[in-house]
Amino acid sequence: MAKQVIKVPDLGGADQVDVIEITVAVGDTVAQEDSLIVVEGDKASMDVPAPVAGKILSISVKEGDKVSEGDVIGEIETDVAESPAEEPTEAPAQEEAAPASKPKAEVPAAATSAEPKEETIQVPDLGGADAVDVIEISVQPGDTVEEGDSLIVVEGDKASMDIPSPSAGTVVSIVVKEGDKVSTGDALGVLKVAAKGDAASPVGPEAAPQVEAPAKSTTQGESEPVEPPAAPQKDYQLERDLTVAAEVYAGPAVRKLARELGVTLNKVKPTGPRNRVSKDDLHNYIREQVKKAESGAVGVGGAIGIAKMPDIDFSQFGPVNVEPMSKIHKITAANMSRNWLNVPHVTQFDDADITELEDFRKSMKAEAEKRGVKLTPVPFLLKAVAAALRAEPSFNVSLHNDGEHIVRKDYVHVGMAVDTPKGLMVPVIRDVDKKGLYELAAEATELALKARDGKLKPNEMQGACFTISSLGAIGGNGFTPIVNSPEVGILGVSKLAVKPVWNGKDFEPRQMLPLALSYDHRAVNGGDAGRFMTYLVSVLADVRRLLL
Repeated sequence: MAKQVIKVPDLGGADQVDVIEITVAVGDTVAQEDSLIVVEGDKASMDVPAPVAGKILSISVKEGDKVSEGDVIGEIETDVAESPAEEPTEAPAQEEAAPASKPKAEVPAAATSAEPKEETIQVPDLGGADAVDVIEISVQPGDTVEEGDSLIVVEGDKASMDIPSPSAGTVVSIVVKEGDKVSTGDALGVLKVAAKGDAASPVGPEAAPQVEAPAKSTTQGESEPVEPPAAPQKDYQLERDLTVAAEVYAGPAVRKLARELGVTLNKVKPTGPRNRVSKDDLHNYIREQVKKAESGAVGVGGAIGIAKMPDIDFSQFGPVNVEPMSKIHKITAANMSRNWLNVPHVTQFDDADITELEDFRKSMKAEAEKRGVKLTPVPFLLKAVAAALRAEPSFNVSLHNDGEHIVRKDYVHVGMAVDTPKGLMVPVIRDVDKKGLYELAAEATELALKARDGKLKPNEMQGACFTISSLGAIGGNGFTPIVNSPEVGILGVSKLAVKPVWNGKDFEPRQMLPLALSYDHRAVNGGDAGRFMTYLVSVLADVRRLLL
């Protein structure tokens, strides 16, 4: 038995790659070519294989370390004699003897060094895979590429891999397309490169022609004898690591970037071929998360600092049908979550006696019809709320984003929540305090129809100072509406009911309208809310007060 040091093999030009996985343990028995560790560079991940069969005596690296070609990664005990270790020392001796017969091969290269030349790009060693699928073309004719840049992406049974450019240059043509099958040695296209002089190879002038000759040779017989010694050093740089987050289809560079950014790849929406996650997808995900963090926006699944709701398989309890939420529904859910979490809510309740208002409204129905409008309680509510906002201006404000200022508004725009087939929408009626009942009735009806037909414009849902949410036509004795920030107040209106009211002598039936006023306690205190509600109830009870 003999001990043999295991070193990092040729990394195809990569340097200081990360160790991302240790695939064996001390004491394990491995066959030649079994994976020992997995490393990852900028463009790909690769396995470092066992140079011989044997028993692992030690592993001297750990996950997270950086290694380069020639670094020691451990020791192996093997029955194989030391000849594999001696081969590299014999090769240079053979190469040194060769220059006498090689000079003529170098002269043509030097003679043409000033002229660009075209090279056929071939599929490199695929690590034993055969007839792999072309799933992505990464370049186009005319593109300038650097050595190692991805040209195409192929996929076999167990992994996907980038086919890198063998040299820097300009892509002349690509002769394969997505869906084709290719094997080792197949032509992919033509690359125009500047011919290299004797400085092309860092290991000596003799080495460069020996490495390039088989690739450029058109005679298969010349290239075949060279391949057996190189077989143990497969192009492991091409092999992608699918052991980490195997359910996600992404390249090594994307995985590395995701690890650096702390992103879980299965949360990123893929847009590439076959649902492949690209760097753009990752960048878009990061931008969305930053935008959400800055705006404080949250969805229905949870919020920053709050545990996410557990995932439940409801089908275990009975038949279900999972349907996607509409865009409006998702926006509403996010806004409601944000407002509920950021606004300290207080809700105040009261009943408004609208008996006289209803008598007056019904008496004006015929005149309203002649004007082409339907006089509902809504315009009265709008007018009363506008008057209350003028009488109690503490509600006609918004908090500044800097947290140090308050914005007082000298206009009165009121939002009106409308239930539509697509979800809740809030059109805004502007300058309510300056409009009459008939004008408000016509505008409210028009905006409600546009909301239900999905024809509201964005500017017709912006700029409200206050919102009215009425469930009167639907029913209910009361509810607590959520403040629609940056507004600081919202009025919830429930179903009108006839109730006995004591008038000092006896009980008499009165038409009572339940109201719920929710407000942002950061901007509005209880005294402000009490005065607002008292005034609102008084003008609804006697609309003549609106003239004062």
